Amino acid sequence: MQYVEAHGCRIPTIGLGTMTLKEDVCVQAVKTALQNGYNHIDTANFYGNEKENGEGFRQSGVKREDMFITTKVRENNLTPENFQKSLDQSLANLQLPYVDLLLIHWNNKDIPFSVSIPSLCKAKKDGKAKHVGVANFTTKMLDEAWAVTTEPLVCNQIEMHPFINQDKVLAASKKHGMAVVAYCPIARGKVPGADALERIGKAHGKSAAQVSLRYLVQRGVSAIPRTATPDHMKANLDVFDFQLSEPEMAELKALNATNMRVVNPPHAPVWDTP
Repeated sequence: MQYVEAHGCRIPTIGLGTMTLKEDVCVQAVKTALQNGYNHIDTANFYGNEKENGEGFRQSGVKREDMFITTKVRENNLTPENFQKSLDQSLANLQLPYVDLLLIHWNNKDIPFSVSIPSLCKAKKDGKAKHVGVANFTTKMLDEAWAVTTEPLVCNQIEMHPFINQDKVLAASKKHGMAVVAYCPIARGKVPGADALERIGKAHGKSAAQVSLRYLVQRGVSAIPRTATPDHMKANLDVFDFQLSEPEMAELKALNATNMRVVNPPHAPVWDTP
């Protein structure tokens, strides 16, 4: 496995996203992924599947120190008391004393960073998270969060795939020495069947989904595709044995102009424009 490094945190380049995976489907997906070479598992309090993730960890037989576990605190829990309750509930659900990475899942525009970020930092100081970071933060939000943090924010988890231009927030994350973790890296099923990705995949004996993941890897980004299918899990890990050429990368980069955002809930921030 390759890693993306930031502020002393090593984030495995490919992980398993678990949003929407429920009950035994989630347990088996996490167990199977860990037994087949994954060590990076991504969940969140909001997903309602932390207990199942924890059961998958235990059934896998993989040692805790060989796993990289991420969970998140939602925007409605960013006051100090609620933040603590949400995190403690997550750890109880997972049956773990700590997570490797704890993220603010979405910002709450009504709660200043001077309130939410210290709660995040406290989780690290208390030993409940090895590292802390954010998700869905814009360039402005990153600057404001860094102005008040006492701990390094190691990553910004954002939607990223060939059909969206995230250059500004990528640059801002890099400026702060942060890793970027891409969710929806296959654009919720929009990648398979896309002409350029299928054609480039065929040239390398790979699928369109593998091309999308490789594009992100070559841009220095970690990716957490969600799947419960063992064959897809294996394929998603199998992206380190080929290289996209400069013209291929440029063709995929040109698709950014589509600017197709597949995750844009009502509480989303005002996104950076390309």
